Amino acid sequence: MSIRIRKIGRIGQITLQRPEALNAVTHEMVLKIEAALDGWREDDRVACVLIDAEGHKAFSAGGDLQHMHDTASKGDFEAGRRFWRDEYRLNAKIASYPKPYIALCQGFVMGGGVGVSLHGSHRVVGESAKIAMPECAVGLAPDVGGSLLLARAPGHLGEYLGVTGTRMNASDAILAGFADYFIPEAEWSGLTETLIETGDWSAVASLARDPEDGPLMALRGQVDAIFGKATLTEMLASLPDTDWGTATMKAIRAASPLSAACTIELVRRARANDDIRMALQQEYRFTSRSASDGDFIEGIRAAIIDKDRNPRWRHASIEDVTASEVEVMLAEPPGGDIAV
Repeated sequence: MSIRIRKIGRIGQITLQRPEALNAVTHEMVLKIEAALDGWREDDRVACVLIDAEGHKAFSAGGDLQHMHDTASKGDFEAGRRFWRDEYRLNAKIASYPKPYIALCQGFVMGGGVGVSLHGSHRVVGESAKIAMPECAVGLAPDVGGSLLLARAPGHLGEYLGVTGTRMNASDAILAGFADYFIPEAEWSGLTETLIETGDWSAVASLARDPEDGPLMALRGQVDAIFGKATLTEMLASLPDTDWGTATMKAIRAASPLSAACTIELVRRARANDDIRMALQQEYRFTSRSASDGDFIEGIRAAIIDKDRNPRWRHASIEDVTASEVEVMLAEPPGGDIAV
């Protein structure tokens, strides 16, 4: 069983149950979550939705990239596209869901895990939370509506977090707008029981407290000055000769150059439109091409299949990616834009 979905007391509860796979979100799980949300929308017995996950290491470390690689590497690009279309439709439904949608997020919360949790109305993080959008490292770009979350982060934190895949702790996630509340994980079972008994989502805010400070606040000035520049090449040239500057340079240089360049554009388009459906549409333009025309197959090979951490990207460096190549990756797909 990869997921448990049930009505219990006053809530609809969704529990991810693949801790051995860091609760990676499969296509089947996406469809089951969507069906549950559709069923609970008009059900007066369900006052709110709670999504949580088994295991201490991760709420969900992402989508089931292994399966998408397996199909794409055999030339079947449509399997991945079908998964992304269904996943993005679910992400949009969560963002506009008419009932409180409460997510309890511990450990790794990345990629597809972000998509099923952090578009909800009440996003709770615990002391073990490590939230990130690390897609550039595997030849993808921040998706599942992540480009919009990044775009809404203060200043230019979104560009920085998107191209580096930097992990945020609870404080950082709240600062960046990826989460709303910090509640110690020891109190989650009590909160869940209260929600089951009463359906009163105000219990979430009543338990929230201030987490310990994270590093992002102190970096705001540097990040805004550097990542507000017009191009990624200019950003790289502006990084200081400090430990942070060196680490940031290393993270960006390790990413797929094409993915990183497209990420900057995706975040800025999302900021200009500020609409979840538009953001998902733009993300799909990239992901639908990521295996056939981008670095996705090679990125997953290097990170997950062979684990040699030595991807051979299509471009030798960021500087080799042209503006026209970014435009091609983010142009309307041959089959037309998706409707979500």
